[in-house]
Amino acid sequence: MFVSEAFAQTAAPAAGSTDMLISIAPFVVVFAIMYFLIIRPQRRQLKSREDMLKNIRRGDTVVTGGGIIARVTKVMDNGELEVQISEQVRVRVLQSMVTEVRVKGEPAAANAK
Repeated sequence: MFVSEAFAQTAAPAAGSTDMLISIAPFVVVFAIMYFLIIRPQRRQLKSREDMLKNIRRGDTVVTGGGIIARVTKVMDNGELEVQISEQVRVRVLQSMVTEVRVKGEPAAANAK
């Protein structure tokens, strides 16, 4: 009877190392899921937004954070844009407040057939 108890005590530490791996595995799996579903897409979206803001040129039509649709007349080095809202109205807007850059469309005469 004493021999079997001694054998059982020596086998217990080997099982403890696998128990530690099994207890850490869910944390690794949860982190991997969060990385691929949350962190990675946000980084990709942030990079595409930075590229969009960096590539704003004169003549582009932009939409600001306030919902104003305007045409860019001048891009300044200090992170500002001069935009034209109507014929005689030009305002300065922070480049970071641009939410969308719309693609230049074809002239109205080309669309009407």
